[in-house]
Amino acid sequence: MADWLAALTRRADLRAKAGLTRRLHPRAAADAVVDLAGNDYLGLSTHPQVIAAATQALSRYGLGATGSRLVRGSTEAHHALEDSLAGWLGTDRALVFSSGYLANVGAVRALVRPRTLLVSDAHNHASLIDGCRISGAETVVTPHADVAAVAAALAAAPGRPAVVVTESVFSVDGDLAPLVSLHRVAREHGALLLVDDAHGLGVTGPAGAGAVAAAGLAGEPDVVVTATLSKALGGAGGVVAGPAEFVRHLVETARTFIYDTALPPAVAAGVHAAVEVARTGDDRRAVLTERAATAVRRLRAAGLDVSNPDAAVVSVTAPGPQAATEWAAACRDRGVAVGCFRPPSTPDSRSRLRLTIGAGVPRADFEHALEVIVECAP
Repeated sequence: MADWLAALTRRADLRAKAGLTRRLHPRAAADAVVDLAGNDYLGLSTHPQVIAAATQALSRYGLGATGSRLVRGSTEAHHALEDSLAGWLGTDRALVFSSGYLANVGAVRALVRPRTLLVSDAHNHASLIDGCRISGAETVVTPHADVAAVAAALAAAPGRPAVVVTESVFSVDGDLAPLVSLHRVAREHGALLLVDDAHGLGVTGPAGAGAVAAAGLAGEPDVVVTATLSKALGGAGGVVAGPAEFVRHLVETARTFIYDTALPPAVAAGVHAAVEVARTGDDRRAVLTERAATAVRRLRAAGLDVSNPDAAVVSVTAPGPQAATEWAAACRDRGVAVGCFRPPSTPDSRSRLRLTIGAGVPRADFEHALEVIVECAP
């Protein structure tokens, strides 16, 4: 009976030798670490207006939603948030899920019909990859940001329903997908475009409405947008936004919506307040842009290989998984939290530190963090 546990131990040992061990590091509510690892881009998770809205809803509704959205879990807070998100994103309707992961899985599955072809970018997030796999549809994985390859995949399947699946700002290197070109190619072949705007929403676009809006594609009938509510909005949950007919289809068929307990009402109310703050947060977005440019300039001056960020994600190449782990640990020991991305979390088998720029980090702390990263580099 213990054989299966021994097998798990052997697999853990192999991961350790490859530098792929993952550990949980609990943090206190008021730790002094400089955070360049979390996704609270605009610093809204602790914004007074957000906290007040969540606190008021907590006192009214209690801790949890008490059921799925179709049973008892839909509250006024959920519907107000959905209306606000749809207006911000420029879509007919929006539907809130309990996580961005479930929103992506549900959206991909709901777009699949018999004979559907999914054309997925090689650097897509795991939630999109899992959505493609769970859907059971034929999936062609195209080279990263390669519009010609997408066009070729669609041209090879004439007459079939198809969906082009991409992130907007990619979560590993922070580069922006060629959304306008992808939409043009998709439309030429009668395909739909699904865009995960998780790292664009709140950070880019008019009034922070995201990369889809920045590309002029908001409200297009052949575009579906997904996003998490846990990054620039500082909360939790996910959203799928698009034509009213598609959102109705999700409500009636999406298993990750129907059979999941709803997002807590207090979180929905807090995120709703965060949307209102984010819409008028051009000053915060300007800070992100300036700091991302500063990080690239400083790190490259130190001889490090750094990505060209299109939003607030900066990627720094490490020599290998073990080196990345040790680099991140050395930074943490000196009070700086950075992301450590190694295979299989990286789509190209390249290890790196990922820095997420936050407007809520004091300027002096940000400058100090860059110094620490350089001094701890392998």
